[in-house]
Amino acid sequence: MAVRLFDALKVETQYFRLSIQEATNSLATAYKGAPSTVLKDLETLLLKYTQEEQSEVRFCAIRWATSLFELQHCPSRYICMLGAADIKLDIREIALEGLFPVDDDGSSMSKIKELHYPKLGDMLDYILSQQPNLSESAETRDQKLQFPSRTYLVIIEFLLKCFESELEHNTSIKGSSQFQWSVEAMCLLLEHAMAYEGSVELYAKASNALIAIGSRIPELVASRYAKKVPWLKQLLSHIDLDTREAAARLLGIASSVLPIDASCALISEIIASVRGINKLRFEVQHGALCALGYVTANCMSRKPAIPEELFQITLKLLVDVVNSETATLASVAVQALGHIGLVVALPSLIVESSSVDILVVLQERLTKLIKGDDSKAIQKIIISIGYICINETSSACLNIALELIFSLSRSKVEDILFAAGEALSFLWGGVPVTADLILKTNYSLSMASKFLMGDPSLSLSTHSPIEMNEANKDRDAMVREAITKKLFDELLYSTRKEDRCAGTVWLLSITMYCGHQPAIQKMLPEIQEAFSHLLGEQNELTQELASQGMSVVYEIGDASMKGNLVNALVNTLTGSGKKKRAIKLAEDSEVFQEGVIGEGLSGGKLSTYKELCNVANEMGQPDLIYKFMDLANYQTSLNSKRGAAFGFSKIAKQAGDALKPHLRSLIPRLVRYQYDPDKNVQDAMSHIWKSLVEDSKKTIDEHLDLIIDDLLIQCGSRLWRTREASCLALADIIQGRKFDQVGKHLRKLWPAAFRAMDDIKETVRNSGDKLCRTLTSLTVRLSDVTLTDVSDASQAMDLVLPFLLTEGILSKVDSIRKASIEVVMKLAKGAGIAIRSHLSDLVCCMLESLSSLEDQGLNYVELHAANAGIQTEKLESLRISIAKGSPMWETLDLCIKVVDAGSLDQLVPRLGQLVRSGVGLNTRVGVASFITLLVQEVGVEIKPYTSKLLRLLFPVVKDEKSAASKRAFADACAVLLKHTVASQAEKLIDDTAALHAGDRNAQVACAVLLKSYSSKASDILDGYLAAILPVIFISRFDDDKYVSGLFEELWEEHTSSERVALQLYLAEIVSLICESIATSSWASKKKAAQAINKLSEVLGESLASYYNVLLQSLMKEIPGRLWEGKEALLYSIAALCVSCHKAISTDDSHTLNEVLRVVSSACTKKAKKYREAALSCLEQVVKAFGNEEFFNEAFLMLYDMCNASALGASGKATLAGSGAKAEEDHIEQVHVPHEKILDCMTACINVAKVKDIHEQQKNLMQVLTTALSPGFPWTVKISAFSLIKELGSSVHKVVADPQQSNDHANIILLVQELFHSVAPLVVECISTVKVGQVHVAASECLLGIMKLYRDLRSINCTNVQFQGTLLHLYEVEKNGEAKSLLKKCVDTLENITRMSER
Repeated sequence: MAVRLFDALKVETQYFRLSIQEATNSLATAYKGAPSTVLKDLETLLLKYTQEEQSEVRFCAIRWATSLFELQHCPSRYICMLGAADIKLDIREIALEGLFPVDDDGSSMSKIKELHYPKLGDMLDYILSQQPNLSESAETRDQKLQFPSRTYLVIIEFLLKCFESELEHNTSIKGSSQFQWSVEAMCLLLEHAMAYEGSVELYAKASNALIAIGSRIPELVASRYAKKVPWLKQLLSHIDLDTREAAARLLGIASSVLPIDASCALISEIIASVRGINKLRFEVQHGALCALGYVTANCMSRKPAIPEELFQITLKLLVDVVNSETATLASVAVQALGHIGLVVALPSLIVESSSVDILVVLQERLTKLIKGDDSKAIQKIIISIGYICINETSSACLNIALELIFSLSRSKVEDILFAAGEALSFLWGGVPVTADLILKTNYSLSMASKFLMGDPSLSLSTHSPIEMNEANKDRDAMVREAITKKLFDELLYSTRKEDRCAGTVWLLSITMYCGHQPAIQKMLPEIQEAFSHLLGEQNELTQELASQGMSVVYEIGDASMKGNLVNALVNTLTGSGKKKRAIKLAEDSEVFQEGVIGEGLSGGKLSTYKELCNVANEMGQPDLIYKFMDLANYQTSLNSKRGAAFGFSKIAKQAGDALKPHLRSLIPRLVRYQYDPDKNVQDAMSHIWKSLVEDSKKTIDEHLDLIIDDLLIQCGSRLWRTREASCLALADIIQGRKFDQVGKHLRKLWPAAFRAMDDIKETVRNSGDKLCRTLTSLTVRLSDVTLTDVSDASQAMDLVLPFLLTEGILSKVDSIRKASIEVVMKLAKGAGIAIRSHLSDLVCCMLESLSSLEDQGLNYVELHAANAGIQTEKLESLRISIAKGSPMWETLDLCIKVVDAGSLDQLVPRLGQLVRSGVGLNTRVGVASFITLLVQEVGVEIKPYTSKLLRLLFPVVKDEKSAASKRAFADACAVLLKHTVASQAEKLIDDTAALHAGDRNAQVACAVLLKSYSSKASDILDGYLAAILPVIFISRFDDDKYVSGLFEELWEEHTSSERVALQLYLAEIVSLICESIATSSWASKKKAAQAINKLSEVLGESLASYYNVLLQSLMKEIPGRLWEGKEALLYSIAALCVSCHKAISTDDSHTLNEVLRVVSSACTKKAKKYREAALSCLEQVVKAFGNEEFFNEAFLMLYDMCNASALGASGKATLAGSGAKAEEDHIEQVHVPHEKILDCMTACINVAKVKDIHEQQKNLMQVLTTALSPGFPWTVKISAFSLIKELGSSVHKVVADPQQSNDHANIILLVQELFHSVAPLVVECISTVKVGQVHVAASECLLGIMKLYRDLRSINCTNVQFQGTLLHLYEVEKNGEAKSLLKKCVDTLENITRMSER
């Protein structure tokens, strides 16, 4: 099966490979525990598949190797070694995991549990069986690599793991021949790895692996490579620095077993190469100098040592290199001197028969070098100076060394400070290392002590110190006194932070490396005090090292020292520590780190004491410096706590019972400090917490009240970081608590959260938000009867809800208000009927919040809606829609569902109060809508309260300015109407109907109320239609389009047939119309008049039974002063006369005369619009009644008006005779359109007798000739043409009636005058006026005159002057209709002419 799947991975398409790959990986588990023969076959199979081209095959092969076999299985590890060089990253990663297992968090599993690696011999045997060439000797570097470089790297690392593992399990195995053979084979493999093709990384790895082997089995390595000195010398010139140093160290190890002559020859050869005439490559010089130091040091440790002369030559060469070469090579030469100084005191140099100490010779040069920029070179030089001084006894040399080291106190390079600390430790003496450890291994003092990375000095105790000569006590005392004086008198309490940092590094180094020396033990109290003082440093390195120093002091101190240290640290953490040693400030003393408190007034930095004093003086507040210093002291205090925490976390592991008395005061602070804004403080306090507390949850539960009380107090601290940390800590520890745990604190927690949410500092506000969210979740859970006991839920509700309603929602802070609303809504959801006791407060609060929590931008937009072109009503609708989608409205919905009859006693009065005093659109609409929904929910249970509510709501509908509010309150009235008593309902509807006579707001209220009654209480309203339909009908004619539109909608809604509705309620409508006409309101009069118009139009003669009362009401209002819209009365009179003319004519002739008198008097008024209406009315009245007497009564008045109008148009008298009087009487009157007067004359002509017309013939002709004169506009001429046609029509009737033959003489005279006087003027109008409508009307008029003239055969036609003009006009006329009429006129005129000639 395995073979089939692997083969399928090779041949199948890419689309199927993923599925096959998953199946293949899953199959591996089936082979676990398989027989050895099967597993053996699998080994061969997997090794074969690791060489396949398809990456999926290789991946699965390595996955099988790692999952099927254990770590000590050699073939599978070999497969992983091959996979480590794969081109695919995922394959490389899984291969490395098989060789070096890691835990889930990425850390090496060897740190967590012991791993069982294969035996070195077994692993090497398998590798050699796969690559037999590796067993061949590798004397030269020109052979090819047997594996890729990446494979070699993992092979070397894995073999070293096997090597170390085997030695750790059995140290006696070193002497066994089998193990030595394995080591020999491994050395051979490493030599093969250093082939010419090998990478730089591979060279370094292999050479350092040889050093690692040599550190554990030095004799074997020394004897082996004593035979390979030429090969090692080749490696000294390698391009890689690590390789060169490793080769030099190996050469030193090998030289220790060479004969002394051979060693001397090797040293001489190296010296010769360095002193050669030809300039060597840097790599060659570097390798030679490294080798010279190691070889000479190893030879000087032997007996016999190399000759003194050769030793002097060697030292002179190294001194010359230091003085002449670059910093890098000079540092290597100094390092070589240091390696020699580890073994033997450096002798004085013999220069020109005089001896000089080497450090004296090099002092100037070394001073320059350590002031340079090459930090690595400086580190080498400083550590080497420490090496040199181990065996040095000369006070001059020691002073030079100390001076060189102390000069680095202000270096800002941390590694240089650590190197100087290491050198001072060697000068102090008692460092637990040996010369061989430094010379023959990769040992590093700082790495071995796990400096700043773990438990210090534990690994140092495994090595014995370099032997100190008892005779050098004076030397030691002098050095130690100098170091102590420098540290405690100058550096540790310096005004400069750089000095204090250097002092801290050096004191920690000496305490750590030399801590078991009696001299250090005596100084422990002073050292502890110094470290305690430095815990408050702003510099993080200084602070961390000081805390590290505290833990070192605790470890090496006695019982009393440990007790004092624990007390001091506890006092520092709890803020009750003793006052620190004062440091005198200099001008350049840094008080704050640069940028912490901003910039000065001029833009400069603010950090030193001098700069702070200058700012205080510039601001005119010298006392401000004390506030700066107070701030600095607080910063120091905070830093001390953080620093103490670093040390405390290490001490706590060992202090144990000594800390138990302090736990009660420590735990609340430790909880808070774990949430400090400073990540370093968090980490440090977390370390302490883990060290002190085994079960974190149990400890917090036991001290919960104490912790919460402390955190609540600290939430009000003046320090922002304390407030922030307290909020975050509270948010964390109250999660998931039960009521009996947090119930007593619940009332205090909410104010603390809200106070933090309104903090001046943004991060504190954020922490307050987090606490609020946690409290919300906790409170909702505790108040939910489905999740908490009913009594506990009730108590929680009683504690929290009143506070949220009185202080949370009413807060001036937006975030607090919104958070409170959210909590209240969630409480209402979960509490159910338990919320009834708080219902009235909750509902009123939510309703008020609808406006108070609204976005103020919407208010601003509404104020400027008109300017922005936004309709106010639409904007209000938008605001209300948003409010009804808010959490507040959702809460109100929840409240409505739990209201019962008992709740109404408290709720209704509060709602009434809110109706009276509530402000804001959303609140007003909200309370009305809530009442509506409430009534719909409780039904008849609201009946006892309807009267009170209606008395409140009805006036509000009228007073509200907002249309949306009106509608909402109207809806509330409507739903209450359904449940009120009959008398109250009748009164409400009557009061509503009465509103129509009020101002615009009252009218709108009336319409809105009626509409709401119709939609929500239609069954009640149907019984009162006789009261409301008249109101609706009359209000339809209001001047305000909005108001009339509302009533129009109501009318359409209540009437299916307008005529039927009007007939049904005609008596009530007429009564209301009469009342309206009789009121003092002009608007009411006008509406009533328009209503009469509509009645006349719709009902016609059906209105006859009421015409008298209507007509009398109208005519009473005509006399008297004019008011705007009074013309509507005239139009109503006209409409009434038109619709009821038969009844009026039949019943009483006196009424006719009275109507004519009233209308005629109206025609004499000066107001233009009113006169026009009067003339129009007169025209319709005359036409309606057709009374012949109307001509005599009206014509003279109209003639006078024409005369006055003509005077106004021409500016001079154009009429004679009675026209003179017209000028005198009417010259001051307002001009009335002439055509209106002519239209009235036309109506009068229509009803007049021919006799009467003949009597007014002269005046009539004057009117026509004037109207057709050029001084009037074409509209007047149109009216004149109509008058002529009407006159012609009347004459034609007489001509056609044989019974009126007595009037023929008068008619002939009239027609002759029309033909000879008026017809030419008509022709002239056609000629002068360029309007098509005039041409058509004039042509018709002219044709009518000619036909009359033709029909009266007794008239002889004399010379017609306009005949030629008429013919010309016909020819040029463009209007088709006019041209046709003119053609008829021409033909008729020719016909008349022919008849006359006969």
